[in-house]
Amino acid sequence: MTLIIDAQVAGISGDMLLSALVNMGANKSKIIDGVRISENYFKGSKIQNIDFAKTIKHGTEATKLVLDIKEEPHERKGIEVQDCILQTSDKIGLSEKAKIFAKESIKSLIKAESKIHGEPIESVHFHEASSIDTVIDVIGTAIALDELKFFTEEIISMPVAVGGGTLNFSHGLTSNPASAILEIFRDSHITISGGSVGEELTTPTGASLLVNLTNHCLDFYPSMKIKSIGYGAGTKDFQGFPNVLKIVRAELSRQYEQDTVQIIETNVDDVSGEVIGQMIDKLVSIGARDVTVTPAITKKNRPTNIVSVICDSSNLNDMINTIISETGTLGVRVRASNRYIVPRTIVSVPITIHGRNFNVQCKIVKSEDTIKNLKVESDHVKLVSESLGISFRDADALIITEVRKKMHLK
Repeated sequence: MTLIIDAQVAGISGDMLLSALVNMGANKSKIIDGVRISENYFKGSKIQNIDFAKTIKHGTEATKLVLDIKEEPHERKGIEVQDCILQTSDKIGLSEKAKIFAKESIKSLIKAESKIHGEPIESVHFHEASSIDTVIDVIGTAIALDELKFFTEEIISMPVAVGGGTLNFSHGLTSNPASAILEIFRDSHITISGGSVGEELTTPTGASLLVNLTNHCLDFYPSMKIKSIGYGAGTKDFQGFPNVLKIVRAELSRQYEQDTVQIIETNVDDVSGEVIGQMIDKLVSIGARDVTVTPAITKKNRPTNIVSVICDSSNLNDMINTIISETGTLGVRVRASNRYIVPRTIVSVPITIHGRNFNVQCKIVKSEDTIKNLKVESDHVKLVSESLGISFRDADALIITEVRKKMHLK
């Protein structure tokens, strides 16, 4: 089973994630009892009332966290909040996976603040995140995920709306998304976007929880059968859309694997073949999944080459910069595309051909216990070909024969 966290429209906060899990069926009494224990490790804070209630957000029924807390106003060090979370995790008997999730989530928040302010981790002070509601979000979510057994399932994120405009916080006015949000998402594979309002949609706590649940992000829903849906409401109300986080639990079609890639295209009609060849080598060296150059005719019957590059989101900018600097093109087209991939296994097989020993890598496609396809890595075929002084085609045939013998394949 797979859990899809859909924060494309309203973003994500800790209370929205927790509420969506309750809406999906997590035991709210168990969550409330668990988070109340955190009061024992968080001096100066009192949970006067906590509950989960139904609400309507712009036509969508969802669950919201109802929280009334009394706190002595003061800032806390991040490690104080972390200690409370760790002690509560131990006291309530969370599973090991849930404990690690809770610990790493608060560490992400502390590390972001440490990086932004240039302070050692043990000296970082929380401002907005110093309240016990941060503890409630982290511990409550860990309990809910544990209780629903979601730590054993695949979790995927959709692109996350973070909002825009400006916001006021403890250090004054800043642009949105705040630095903490950017720092938390930095180096993750989760895509963020502004969204449709000039306000904060994603909170640092929500971002920290998400990046510690998954590093897998898709631009489109995969092929799947929906089993259950959870809706978690945020506190704000917006015109034009419900402030709701959506979680979908589904059974994915496993005939093919699915991911999302970026496709970059440009037309070049004034560069030589040598330039194009150099560009291809550079693109491949920095991680392009594939590069295709197709001859075409464009306006004024002018011959041209269409350059098409498949790459990951993480190196999209490097690809664009390389294409522009190598070809001098004045612009590129970029689009996201879902791919359906035949699942394959890469194996390394020691073989002997003409008395010489080689170690070759092969891609193997299986259907149940039957090998449907076997393909040898071309670089390894080339090595055997050059070492034995035979053609590439003959080397490939000999390798496949030996690999099949070695793996006892028909």
